[in-house]
Amino acid sequence: MAAASKSVMRRILKSTASLQRQLVTFPRFLQALRLSHSETSAPMDLPKLSPSKRFALPMPVGSADALLLARLAEREKSAGRLTVIVTADASDAQRLIDEMAFFAPELRTALFPDWETLPYDTFSPHQDLISERLATLWRIRQRDHESGADVVLVPATTALYRLAPPSFLAGYTFEFKQGQKLDEAKLKAQLTLAGYQHVSQVVSHGEYAVRGGLIDLFPMGSPVPYRVDLFDDEIDTIRTFDPDTQRSQDTVPQVRLLPGREFPMDEDARAKFRHRWRELLEGDPTRSRIYKDMGAGVATAGIEYYLPLFFDDTATVFDYLGEDATLVLHGELEPAFQRFWQDTKERYRLVQGDPERPALPPETLFLNAEQFYACAKPYPQLALRPKVDDVPDSAWFQTLPDLSVVRGAEDPLQRLQAHVRSAGRRVLVLAESDGRRESLLDFLRSSHLNPPAFDSLAEFQGEDSEPLGIATSNLMRGFAWVETGIDFVTETELFASTSGSTRRRKKQEQVSDVDALIKDLSELKVGDPVVHSQHGIGRYHGLVNMDVGQKNEDGTPALQEFLHLEYAKNAVLYVPVSQLHHISRYTGVTPESAPLHNLGSNQWEKAKRKAAEQVRDAAAELLNIYARRAAREGHAFRLNVQDYEQFAQDFGFEETADQKAAIHAVIHDMLSPQPMDRLVCGDVGFGKTEVALRAAFVAAMGGKQVAFLAPTTLLAEQHYQTLVDRFSKWPIRVAEVSRFRTTKEVNAALQGLGEGSVDIVVGTHKLLSSSVKFKDLGLLIIDEEHRFGVRHKEAMKAMRAEVDVLTLTATPIPRTMGMALEGLRDLSVISTAPQRRLAIKTFVRSESQGVIREAVLREFKRGGQVYFLHNEVETIENRRQALEAILPEARIAVAHGQMPERELERVMRDFVAQRYNVLLCSTIIETGIDVPTANTIVISRADKFGLAQLHQLRGRVGRSHHQAYAYLMVPDVEGLTKQAQQRLEAIQQMEELGSGFYLAMHDLEIRGAGEVLGENQSGNMMEIGFQLYNEMLAEAVRSLKNGKEPDLLSPMAATTEINLHAPALLPNDYCGDVQLRLSFYKKLATAKTTDQIDHLLEEIVDRFGKLPPQAQTLIDTHRLRVLSEPYGVAKVDAAPGVINITFKPNPPIDPMQIISLIQKNKHIKLAGNDKLRIERELPDPKARAQMVRDVLRSLGTPLKA
Repeated sequence: MAAASKSVMRRILKSTASLQRQLVTFPRFLQALRLSHSETSAPMDLPKLSPSKRFALPMPVGSADALLLARLAEREKSAGRLTVIVTADASDAQRLIDEMAFFAPELRTALFPDWETLPYDTFSPHQDLISERLATLWRIRQRDHESGADVVLVPATTALYRLAPPSFLAGYTFEFKQGQKLDEAKLKAQLTLAGYQHVSQVVSHGEYAVRGGLIDLFPMGSPVPYRVDLFDDEIDTIRTFDPDTQRSQDTVPQVRLLPGREFPMDEDARAKFRHRWRELLEGDPTRSRIYKDMGAGVATAGIEYYLPLFFDDTATVFDYLGEDATLVLHGELEPAFQRFWQDTKERYRLVQGDPERPALPPETLFLNAEQFYACAKPYPQLALRPKVDDVPDSAWFQTLPDLSVVRGAEDPLQRLQAHVRSAGRRVLVLAESDGRRESLLDFLRSSHLNPPAFDSLAEFQGEDSEPLGIATSNLMRGFAWVETGIDFVTETELFASTSGSTRRRKKQEQVSDVDALIKDLSELKVGDPVVHSQHGIGRYHGLVNMDVGQKNEDGTPALQEFLHLEYAKNAVLYVPVSQLHHISRYTGVTPESAPLHNLGSNQWEKAKRKAAEQVRDAAAELLNIYARRAAREGHAFRLNVQDYEQFAQDFGFEETADQKAAIHAVIHDMLSPQPMDRLVCGDVGFGKTEVALRAAFVAAMGGKQVAFLAPTTLLAEQHYQTLVDRFSKWPIRVAEVSRFRTTKEVNAALQGLGEGSVDIVVGTHKLLSSSVKFKDLGLLIIDEEHRFGVRHKEAMKAMRAEVDVLTLTATPIPRTMGMALEGLRDLSVISTAPQRRLAIKTFVRSESQGVIREAVLREFKRGGQVYFLHNEVETIENRRQALEAILPEARIAVAHGQMPERELERVMRDFVAQRYNVLLCSTIIETGIDVPTANTIVISRADKFGLAQLHQLRGRVGRSHHQAYAYLMVPDVEGLTKQAQQRLEAIQQMEELGSGFYLAMHDLEIRGAGEVLGENQSGNMMEIGFQLYNEMLAEAVRSLKNGKEPDLLSPMAATTEINLHAPALLPNDYCGDVQLRLSFYKKLATAKTTDQIDHLLEEIVDRFGKLPPQAQTLIDTHRLRVLSEPYGVAKVDAAPGVINITFKPNPPIDPMQIISLIQKNKHIKLAGNDKLRIERELPDPKARAQMVRDVLRSLGTPLKA
């Protein structure tokens, strides 16, 4: 073996030596570059690249490699050639695609993605990846058609994989057009032949369903599924549809169907597979599951690593490229190849000799480095090499000086300003997104730089008079482009601290606002009760458009949009959508039994008065608690920023915006002298643990001890492993106190705690017992708080007085939730999912063998594992036998809390190692066990669980980027109790990621919260609903803090009424989804700052495109509302001829300002004591809004009350 590898190395060295002789030296290369100054997109005089020759260049600075390659690709494209870029680093491939689009927007780029599985893995690549791979291979072959590609990026190790030959792709791809004759039976046969799977409802790539004359299919390589409507045997229409709602959308003329997999699955192919298996693999084929499954027509997960058995000869990427291609080798390929081969051989050694899964030798599956270079030899090649220092600074691209922002300085952008003045080149500042561009512009304007915004690089080059511009681009790092005299400055250069991994932030990743989450109306269904703060409780009956006498310019009636509410005795109330701040969801009892009020009676006033009295007392009590808490002195930690940054870098993922905010809040709490009491409410798998780890780090490095409390032994064990891994580089000792540790280990840990040699201890409730003594406890972290009983909570309370407490939970119990919402505890919500996470599909089904079998097999088909939850330990054995009978192919393990610890630990380890593929268990798995390959959970007797529990259990699956499924089994769907039905409905609707918080809200509704403080439980709360009660409470606390007596019966926080006499709504043809419209209306109505309105505007424009005039009016209305509130304006009525601004009594304005305003402007008059009247013909609502804005601004800044 060693001799062989030596000879291979010798050959590689020889071939590289001969290549080096062919390399053209760099200075000669520069002579070949006569760069034209006039027109940048005129091709740079790049060297002639001739077949079988390789040019080497040093890697350009910053992101200049993308510019260089974009120019090269443009030149090759005009010569009718394809450019193939092989990148040593997979992340560079995606980066180059994004960046080349900025330099050469007309190039069509495609990525050939990796399978993202390890060699010899036991699960298959994600369907979406296979779909993208097939689409890219197809596009490479279709060079000149509109669907072709000009540039293909391939990560180096992906290029080593052998592929199906091009003839396979050509033979199994077919298309059909509208109006074509189609034989349904033949189509079905063709689909099955191409490896598509027949299902009852199409949800992912490679599936099809037939219902009557409709055929639904999700072709590989297509972003959307199609619905084919047959009229007799002719194709009538082909429409796209949404797999989530199953609703049809746009029509398309034709559909192309790529094969469903990267290998054939028809009879002949399967026979060939088995024949070649017997030929090439040793051992008895009948012992292998894969061999047997193939006979039955099932492709076992991980079958991709048996690809050579399907074909006589496999192909490589190069076979798809054809003759006319130019190759770019980007970065250090050799080390990447070496690492890949080392790993692969190692993995082969491990899996070799398993009779169930015999493995093919790596040589049959992958190219080695020498074969790769041999395949690449015929093509012209350009190599971009890092660290080739022939020329210190290239004649085209140079590095930029330090331009980073100086925080806290008089002018933070002084370096950039100096650079713009002195560099003699023009500067283009690049923001990551349009939203960031707006914020950056604000930042630049505050330093008196006002660059114009450009849409593209070409536009900036055209305007050569502007020294400074701003544009949107995904450039990672800036550089100076000497040749055209442009400097590209990105956010990485300006905000230097974020480099290392420039954080790309998506717009929707604004931090979740807890208030908005609660007040959000998007969950509202027709028939649900809502509270109107002035009229009481009514039922919501949808949105309606009505003519209220306003006319459009062409004389047609201008419709306004209203919320239709129905009250007692069928009275109806229409609420304009601009006044949704009066509306909140009614939570308190079940929707059916909500008490509806009579319109126009004093019933609502009475209910509010009673609640108000109670609220005042509750508020006083609350303030008392606040005061006591503020008076207590805790420990203020110090933060060593370098160490902390270093620790944060070790987190292998990108924090989501919510996670960042939670971490920030926790650390801020720890640095302040008051004791922390914070609840972090985040969904299962959304990274709460990372928040806890950061807190533990700050405490431990600050010399205090940390206690990490978990409800179950399994969870404690898992946290212990995580802590040991993350703290391995730091001088911190972690110990565990749990049943998995021997008595000796536990005693040593306890002794260490007393002496102070143990810094962090993880354990179950044993840590709370009186025998545990800490030397200097500084932080208590409680995971899954809802699992601890009252006694334990009392013990924790005793600690709370001086120690910082951080509580983590996915589903807070109603009481905790109530306390957090009423402000007794601080709350952080993490409701943004990590990237590439899919929501869990949830089904409620009557229990039957067929359903169980389909559920389990769907998971086995992709090589996953299944949790089967059976919560009766006595009958768990019987269930095991029943499962073995209906699932002969399953390997079942049993786990429950009454097993001996060692046994339980062994079963769990075996399950993680995939020795079993079904885990039959009790709710012991409820808390925090992570098995990324288990993506289906079947819950038997789901009607017996609470909402929070169902949510926790469901959160065990869906930990990787595969689609997860949860099946809730009940004896009979029809015969459920009302509450069970509500719970199951709630959990089915809560499919979105991050719904744990909403679930807790639902639980609060189903069970009611009671008042956290007083004796009087929920009576008065029921009357007016939980949200309004909370708002009144917050209002009362606010006024008591300011030393005023709360006036709770005046309309709640009466907001300014704005009427621009023009329709203000999101038109139906602009945003068609009623729930979305409602949600945006409510968010706009509750926005308190112009920033929030700007964010919403960004989001609306991003999702639906340019604003129509009605939507513009809606935004203007809310902007005016926010602007005029501080001035004490009660009402703005802006008709086309006359505008009235009505103030509240004693507005916070200097009367002299009003007098001078009236004296200076003829058209402004005082009408009565508190009204300004402006007479001016302004037909455009935008101009009227601007007029009001100018008048208010001219009144100076409002006085502070």
